[in-house]
Amino acid sequence: MYQTDPPLSAKETLPTMYDLPSEDPEEPGLPDQFHLFQPQLLAETFRPPIYPSDQIFTASDINLYYDSRHPLWYKRPDWFAVMGVPYLYDNRDLRLSYVM
Repeated sequence: MYQTDPPLSAKETLPTMYDLPSEDPEEPGLPDQFHLFQPQLLAETFRPPIYPSDQIFTASDINLYYDSRHPLWYKRPDWFAVMGVPYLYDNRDLRLSYVM
């Protein structure tokens, strides 16, 4: 786009979140302003009754590996839950990633 006199506003010249590419070609745009609130709401309300709270791992925006032999094969979902596993890794460390 060419510079005009007077200059156009940023609203008229900069792309919006809907104009920028997403990781998923089927999904338009980048996350909106609710991106941080949605995972928090899901983590706080996701309580399957047959699992104790220390056996539910919920996470957002961490790498989810689906083959430990291929470290480049991963996704980074906005949010996911795993039931029947300890929240902590080896019952002492925070999980920085998750391998299926």
